[in-house]
Amino acid sequence: MVKVGDVVKSKVTQITKFGAVVTLENGETGFIHISKIANQYVKNVEDFLKQGQEVTARIIGKTRDGKWELSLKEEKSQEEQKDAKKAEFEKKLARFLRDSEKKFAEYKKRAEKKGGRF
Repeated sequence: MVKVGDVVKSKVTQITKFGAVVTLENGETGFIHISKIANQYVKNVEDFLKQGQEVTARIIGKTRDGKWELSLKEEKSQEEQKDAKKAEFEKKLARFLRDSEKKFAEYKKRAEKKGGRF
C-alpha cells in the first residue's frame, strides 16, 4: 500500500492541458499537475512527458476525486526547508542591522552639524 511521501514508479496514460494522468505500479491512478512536472516553467506538458513514458515520482497527497497526487520535482526535506528559512531570516536581519547603523550614523552627523549634542 502506498502512502504520502513514498517514491513510486508509474506510467503516463494520458496527457491533459493541466498535467498527466498516470497509473502506479499497483494499478492505482495518479495525477501529476503541470506545476509539479519540472523545476522550471512548463508551458506544454508534452514537452516534458509522453504517453506511455515511465516516470518515478513522489506521492504528495490525494486529489478530490481520489487519485494520488504526484510530483516529479525534487521535494526538499523539512530540515532543508527550515535551514533555508533560517538562513534567509539571518540575511534579512543582518541587512536590517546594517541599514539601521547607517541611518543612525547619518542622524548623529546631522545633529552634530546643527551644534547639538547627541
